[in-house]
Amino acid sequence: MDFFAGSLISGLQLGSIYALIAIGYSIVYGILRLINFAHGDLLMVATYGAWILIARGLSLPFAVIGSVLITVAFGLVIERAAYRPLRDAGEEATLITSLAVSIFLQNLFLMVFTPKNRAFALPGFFSEKLVLGGAGSITITNMSIVIFVVTGGLIAAVSLIIKKTRLGIAMRACAENSTAAKLMGVNLNAVVVFAFVVGSALAAVAGVLYSGQYVSFNPSMGFMIGIKAFAAAVIGGIGSFAGAAAGGVLLGVLEILFACYLPEGAGVYQTAFVFLVLIVVLLFKPNGLFGAAEGRRS
Repeated sequence: MDFFAGSLISGLQLGSIYALIAIGYSIVYGILRLINFAHGDLLMVATYGAWILIARGLSLPFAVIGSVLITVAFGLVIERAAYRPLRDAGEEATLITSLAVSIFLQNLFLMVFTPKNRAFALPGFFSEKLVLGGAGSITITNMSIVIFVVTGGLIAAVSLIIKKTRLGIAMRACAENSTAAKLMGVNLNAVVVFAFVVGSALAAVAGVLYSGQYVSFNPSMGFMIGIKAFAAAVIGGIGSFAGAAAGGVLLGVLEILFACYLPEGAGVYQTAFVFLVLIVVLLFKPNGLFGAAEGRRS
């Protein structure tokens, strides 16, 4: 039971990070029907941003804030330069463009920073352990607690923004029917910019949390994490805020439990298991576990 509880905590950590990234995918997809495969690479951009700022002497909180601002700037440039000109060109064109942007970002950072794995060192406080239930029982690190608190707080904050603010209501209107929303006076460009700001900020925080938990990072780190988070968004129901969050947590837990209970050496199939879960869910629930059937474009 102690081993299971420890594995569950690890799964919830990873799932929380997937949830933050998946929400960004889902928000943008809900409005534009755009699968932004460059979204995972923003996680990598944020990690390098925080790492550089810490190396320049900034304290961790200011470095995180700075990396969020850097990542949001990257997200807005991508939206303005790559996606907005192709908004009426069809989903195939924007899909291919998002893959091109992802490859461009990876290679840009490979040229600037080389493929070398780098350490993301945090203060010793984050690696300190808290024992739950007495000696020999479950242990949880301060980093795990930070991941849970930050993820929960951000999900609650974004949910509140979407439900209660004018921009949030406009986002929901555009997700429901963008043509009708524009006819009612909603500024679609402003809504899309806001969606990219929120999604990029969540990806930035996820990047710092992921690198802080797993210590190392490199220019290629964001692609596979982003693909898994996209799978989580699809499993939960892409376009659904709650579905993306739930899908991220579920996929993270299943992935870690699968890896922990496999025979030794079989952990190489961990990634394959993620996509097996995706296939099984889509066979029985084509719109995801929490997604609603759409009458519009698929």
